[in-house]
Parts: sequence; C-alpha cells; structure tokens
Amino acid sequence: MTKNKSRIYAALALTTALVAPVVAIPLLTVSPAIAGEATHDFADLAAKVTPAVVNVAVTMKAEAGGDDMKMSDNDGSGGSAQSQMEEFMRQFAERFGQQGQGQKRPQPKQQAVGTGFIIDPSGIIVTNNHVAGNAEKITVTLADGRKFPAKLLGADAKTDLAVLQVKADKPLPYVEFEDSTKVRVGQSVMAVGNPFGLGGTVTTGIVSARGRDIQSGPFDDYIQTDAAINRGNSGGPLFDMDGKVIGINTAIFSPTGGSIGLGFAIPASLAQPVVAQLKEHGRVERGLLGVQIQPVTDEIASSLSLGSASGALVAQVEPDSSALKAGVKSGDVIKSVDGKTIDTVRDLTRTIAAVEPGTTVKIGLLRDGKDMTIQAKLGDSDSKPVKQAKAEASENAQAKEPMSYGVTLAPLSPEARQQLGLNDDIKGALIAGVEPGSPADDQGLRTGDVLQQVGHEQISTPQQASNQLKEAKKTNKPVLMKVFREGMTRFVAVSPRAT
Repeated sequence: MTKNKSRIYAALALTTALVAPVVAIPLLTVSPAIAGEATHDFADLAAKVTPAVVNVAVTMKAEAGGDDMKMSDNDGSGGSAQSQMEEFMRQFAERFGQQGQGQKRPQPKQQAVGTGFIIDPSGIIVTNNHVAGNAEKITVTLADGRKFPAKLLGADAKTDLAVLQVKADKPLPYVEFEDSTKVRVGQSVMAVGNPFGLGGTVTTGIVSARGRDIQSGPFDDYIQTDAAINRGNSGGPLFDMDGKVIGINTAIFSPTGGSIGLGFAIPASLAQPVVAQLKEHGRVERGLLGVQIQPVTDEIASSLSLGSASGALVAQVEPDSSALKAGVKSGDVIKSVDGKTIDTVRDLTRTIAAVEPGTTVKIGLLRDGKDMTIQAKLGDSDSKPVKQAKAEASENAQAKEPMSYGVTLAPLSPEARQQLGLNDDIKGALIAGVEPGSPADDQGLRTGDVLQQVGHEQISTPQQASNQLKEAKKTNKPVLMKVFREGMTRFVAVSPRAT
C-alpha cells in the first residue's frame, strides 16, 4: 500500500452516503438545461422514497462492541497517518469478523442505530451486515413512526450486507434496485438515512467516482459520493433521480468522524444477487475454483514473456479442488472465464464467486507461453480453508554457494523440515540466507522460504537451483521464482544483481 493510499484508508469510517448535483462546466458557459439541473428541486423525490427508508435500532451481542461509523482514532487533534491506518484496519477487521491474534476485551452489550430500506411490500429490508449482522435484538421504525421487531434472515460479511424481515398487517411502501452499471460520474444522487439517530434525513450530491477499492474485502467496487454521510447512515439507500436504489451507503473517509464529502456505497449490481440469496437461503453460495492467486506484476510479465501485466497468476492449486481436477497448474496465468476477460485478481475473484457452485466454466489460461482452455466444475466457497503450517528461520541449515540474486541455499534436511514444520511432500531448496538490499530482499524473500521453481524448472536441490539461476542470469531479465512459505506458495520475479 502506498503512502497516499495509507492516508486515504487510514480514516475510513463505516457509514452511508449520497450526492449533490454538481456539473463540470467549462469556464462560465452554462447551457440553460445544465443550469436547471444544477438547481434541481429534490422535494418530490424525497417525498416519494422516504416512506420506504427505515431506522434500524439494534442491541449488539457482547463481543460486537463499537459504534456504527467511526473507524479512525483521529479526533482532529493530530495523530500520524500510520497510526490512523492501523486503528482503521483493526476496527474494520473486528467489524467484519476478521479478528486479529490479540486477546479480545470483554465488552458489555451496546445499542447502535443504522438505516435500512424496504424492497418488498411484505416487509423485506436491506441494511449493512455491520449494522445488524451481529445483533441480538433488532427494532425497525418506519417513517410514519410505526415500530416492528425484525428478524435477521441472513447476512454476508464479505459484501457487508444483511437482510431483515418485519411482519405488518398491510403492505409496506418499498423501493426498487436500479442497474448500477449505468451510473455515471457526475450524476446527481440523493441519500436518505438516520445520521446520529436523528431520524429520516435527506442529503444530496453527485457520484464522485466509481469502482473504488477501499480494501475492505475481495468484492470492493464502491460508488463514491460527496453527499453528507455520518454515523447512523449505514445501510441506507443511495437513490438516482428516478427514485431507484443504485447503492447502499456503507463507509466514509473521515479524519474527524464526521462527513467531509467522501462517502462509499455498495453498488446495486453487486448487492442485488447477494440480497436475493440471503432472502431465499439465509446465506450466500459462491463458486470456488480452489486456487491461490496473485497479481501479474510488470516484472512477472517480463519473466513470462507476457504482452502485458494482466491476468491472475496461479500460485498454488489446492488439494481436492475443482482447479486440480480440471488440470490447472501452479504458474498458469488465468486470462478469461467463460469468455469474460480477467485483467486483475479481483476480476477472477468476483467472476468465480458470481457463479453458482456445481456450474462448469471454461477457463482460458496461458501456460508456458501457450494459450489453452480447460473446463472446471466449481465447488462451494464453504469448503474448508487451507491449513497453514508454521515456518521459522532455520539456524542449523548449512548454507551453500551464494547467489548473484542475493540468496544462499541449503538442502531440506530432516532437521530443517522438523524445525520448519514441513512434511515430506514439500520439495525444493531452503533459502538459508537473504542478503540485505539484494534483489531477493527487494522482492520480499526471507530466510526459511523454500525455493520450489526457477523459471519453468521444478527445484529439488540447491545445486539444481544454482544451475538454473546461473542460466537465467545470462538473459539479464527477471527470473520467475516459486517459493513456499507458511503453508502457501507465491511467485516473485527477481532481477539479477547489476554488474
């Protein structure tokens, strides 16, 4: 993460957002039509949609803790960007159930307030998972003052969505989702929510950006808006000018905990299928290919002689997975799924997750410089996670011939295997030392890593690795290395030392 990104993500706070009408106007020339839009009256729109927006009051379970919005420790009195980022990541992990290794502090039950909106006259309500997903008791208050106890039908932490249901004696007012792929940067939007628990509040603005990744999870694709969004807005709708929901307000960037015009909403195109599954099944079923993947960097693209740094590089194929059965191999670069181009790791994650388990997909990949297509029947994402092994630096391994890439290698002796917790299935050469400031150090290689592949050659001994690295150096190009660390494999492209 760059310093600029760190500063941005340091103060992200869970909330909801909306947008005001802002039009990019060259100089002072404004056409009457555009000028009219800039002074748009939102009164009719607000009257139309606010009856379907509800207050969601929850009693949180003891372990939940925390308020609805603020994720930053910056109260306006200072604090480094690094400390803000660390606090944000800690709180975000807690909110989405990704607890760190530190000991949890016992916390009393807490009250929290968020927002939701009715999508079905029978009483189906959408809100955020971080609002209601861990709630012990939920009370929904309609715009007309009626209160109902709500039942949690299902929640999904990966997309931060939850679906509730209330029982009413007559049909309730509701709103509909719109195709958010049609959303344009600069268009006017309106948010409705319960900032600070004040009740139905309308704010307006524009769509500031699309496709924002705030590193909250694998499906980040947020709509950014400049509307005033604060604590209590979480789970509320972001409307277009037709009164359709284009997003669910979820997070803000806030150095002080209040709105500064940087809000983020889950796009409706992502939310709609998740909401449908939560309503129907109470959980989300996602396709699973069974691979560990990593981005294709410029260095990796160069080492593989790829035309561009695009695609998803398969670092490891999981045992008994769909990928293994289909013939996917470590080192393959996945370029497409069912004809849909895969440019990034996120593209592959989203595309596979959107496919129903049990479906067979066509995967286009590049292997050893050749294009090929295979078919894989996807598994279920609820499959058991990969077991990770402990790995610590081996002090007793005897280092051999220093390499021009900045590593020294040693055999995987029984003692080294025992100390690193490696079973006999792990083959390769032990990296017994990494020279500070060397090309290997620059690429993050560490003592205790196991070098398993150099270029296209599998490695079983230090001498074999040495020979391959010497050959690779003659090309004066980065060489692709496959390394095993703590139960996972990954590829790095390491350049030879300049001579």
